[in-house]
Amino acid sequence: MPKDYNNGSDFRKAGLYNKIMEIRDPIHGTMELRDEEVAVLDSVAFQRLRQIKQLGFSEFSFPGATHNRYLHSIGAAHVAGLIFDSVFRNFKFKSSGARSRLRQALRLAVLLHDIGHGPLSHASEEVMPKLAKLKVKAYKHFRKDLKLPAKVTDPKRQANHEDYTIKFITDSSLTKIFKKAFPDIDPLSVACLVDKSLAAPDDFFIDGGIDFRSILSQIVSSELDADRLDYLERDAYFCGTNYGRIELEWLIANLTFCQVDKEMFLALNRRGLYAFDDFLLARHHMNLMVYFHHKAIVYEETLMRYLTDPNCAFRLPADIEDYIDCTDYALYQHLKSSKNEWARRISERRMYRMLFELHTTAEEKGQRSRKMETALEREGIPVILASSSIRLSKYHGESTIEKDFPIFVVDLYDRQSKPFPIEQTTMIFNKYDEIRRIERLYVPPEMHAKAEKFIISKKL
Repeated sequence: MPKDYNNGSDFRKAGLYNKIMEIRDPIHGTMELRDEEVAVLDSVAFQRLRQIKQLGFSEFSFPGATHNRYLHSIGAAHVAGLIFDSVFRNFKFKSSGARSRLRQALRLAVLLHDIGHGPLSHASEEVMPKLAKLKVKAYKHFRKDLKLPAKVTDPKRQANHEDYTIKFITDSSLTKIFKKAFPDIDPLSVACLVDKSLAAPDDFFIDGGIDFRSILSQIVSSELDADRLDYLERDAYFCGTNYGRIELEWLIANLTFCQVDKEMFLALNRRGLYAFDDFLLARHHMNLMVYFHHKAIVYEETLMRYLTDPNCAFRLPADIEDYIDCTDYALYQHLKSSKNEWARRISERRMYRMLFELHTTAEEKGQRSRKMETALEREGIPVILASSSIRLSKYHGESTIEKDFPIFVVDLYDRQSKPFPIEQTTMIFNKYDEIRRIERLYVPPEMHAKAEKFIISKKL
């Protein structure tokens, strides 16, 4: 095999047709996968993602939204390859094979970024074990220089889906398949791209004295990553909405790099800035109008009530091989067999009905909603109070780790201009700095009329 292939077309030029598999996708058209990548796809661990819906309960709001994380992961890996090729199209790597090595590690990281996701909803993380029981060996390599909060490295904290992802990549039956297919790539190096806090085991990301880890990590997870560039278009397509539609090709074409000292970061050409603004708003509106749809939210809140109920019998295992059996269907089957009221409401589709909804940016955080909740419960009417909030950008929060990985704006037509962090370049960040919040009250459907009459009579 030739030593350096940048993409599938190089393989075809060399006559290695049997080294490429093509997948037809409604979003990206033809997506190409190397045989070594197919070996990872065919693993039992990755095939599990066929049974994890991308949008959980959203299919009850948007019936077409039955697509899964398996297809999204392949699509995101495809986008990651396109981003890499665009960013480094005119860049000359120093060592032989560096381009193909780094590109492959990036595609693998994006391909596997969701492999640890729990069934149905993030709510299932409530029944994950303590981190110590999961025994993620990779966590002994934590980078100290990032000044991470103690909870990130605390073995007593509850595990989350990202911990399971790192476990799958570095210490599972998938790891053995990975090592056989890619003997020149350490699984821990790929895990380092998924989790920015991990310490790189060697100089894998160094070429010509330049560290490429930061920019590759940003393509995996950042304000403008391959994950979002795939799921926004994909979710919009399957939900049948125009929210989420973005200028995908233009954004990718305008992605580039910015070198700061000996470290490489992701950058956007200034001419792509308006498309980036549109991208931010597309994601913001998808959150408000699709991901926060009132039907999906009440299902998630009901599941949360069951999972936090003292009588809940559902637990996610610490054994990574047993976790493979934990799918949406397995959880639905468990809910169907449970006698718990919350579990039965989900399995029988007897959900609480929305009584009140308030869209706000106010800082009082639901004083009116809580007042209504208290009054209704005194009247003997059970209530679910749900609050969904979102900010336009990660940079609006207090996340130190995101601020350590800035995305820059560069101007290719003005050589005297200096690169600036992207959040300082667009007015959208200032205009949408506030938290957008949707507060809702739900009551049992058989008591909805009574509850509605009550809040009207009391002028709540």
